[in-house]
Amino acid sequence: MASLLCSQIKFSKTFVRVRVHDNGQISLSRSLHWNPLQSGHFENLVLRCTKNLSWESSLPYASAEDDASIIKGTNVIEPIDTEEAPEIPILQSDQDVVEVKNEPSVQKMAFKLPMWLLGPSILLVTGIVPSLWLPLSSVFLGPNIAGFLSLIGLDCIFNMGAMLFFLMADACGRPGNTIFDLKRQIPTSYRSWNLAASILGFLAPLALLFASRRGTLQPQLPFIPFAVLLGPYLLLLSVQMLTEMLTWHWKSPVWLVAPVVYEGYRVLQLMRGLQLADEISAPGWMVQSLRGLVSWWVFVLGIQLMRIAWFAGLSFARNSSYGVSDDMNQ
Repeated sequence: MASLLCSQIKFSKTFVRVRVHDNGQISLSRSLHWNPLQSGHFENLVLRCTKNLSWESSLPYASAEDDASIIKGTNVIEPIDTEEAPEIPILQSDQDVVEVKNEPSVQKMAFKLPMWLLGPSILLVTGIVPSLWLPLSSVFLGPNIAGFLSLIGLDCIFNMGAMLFFLMADACGRPGNTIFDLKRQIPTSYRSWNLAASILGFLAPLALLFASRRGTLQPQLPFIPFAVLLGPYLLLLSVQMLTEMLTWHWKSPVWLVAPVVYEGYRVLQLMRGLQLADEISAPGWMVQSLRGLVSWWVFVLGIQLMRIAWFAGLSFARNSSYGVSDDMNQ
């Protein structure tokens, strides 16, 4: 406080006095006359500057010799001993921050590892085993309601297995940080392509049924045999479209593999329909239509697999050391 107040003093005049002593020596002496900046504050200045300070004692600041602290007094901040202090991780780049945040715990990894085998096993047992090894003669009772319901039951078993598979795949693939879920955007072109392929695959059998009822396609195919051949196909296709829309809305990681799971089983459905067409003596145009649907969905499945490879390659390039900007995903 005293140093701040005294710094406002203006030195106005300096007088030099010369004294000649008897022995002939000359001594110089200077006298300083000072005036405060404001004369009205003189008394206040004198009172503050005449505060009883221990000018003779050691100053609160000492030299920095001998590696000692330059701050002395009661309010001293002691240095931290680096040997006793806990180790603090140093992040050298933004990539280190992402790796620390996204590193899963040991318990989560131990919980997710069995799902990698359990999920595909459920899909195999509920979908492929009944379609390939179960004799159709023990399930299919002819072109009637009972045969139609029997085939629907097989597809319902597969759908339950697919739902369990999607739940486990979502648990394994969803990141722990929910911020990434908000940033994840499903490309509009991907959604448009999936909807167009599903709608076309849904409308084509209905157009065949309408043409048969109008007499355009001969011989006509009754409704019950048509439902046996393509009824389960249309029902499961509707479930697939609903599942895809829900995964897009919830931004689930399974949005990319859901079409592949359903389309792989759809090929088996149509192949089963080709076997049943011989047993119910379906007309030739119906057999050719089933073959065309098989070819169409194999083509769509190939495109889906190529898109998965594209998304996987883009994700790998983005997470690699070379880096790819997020603008490529849009």
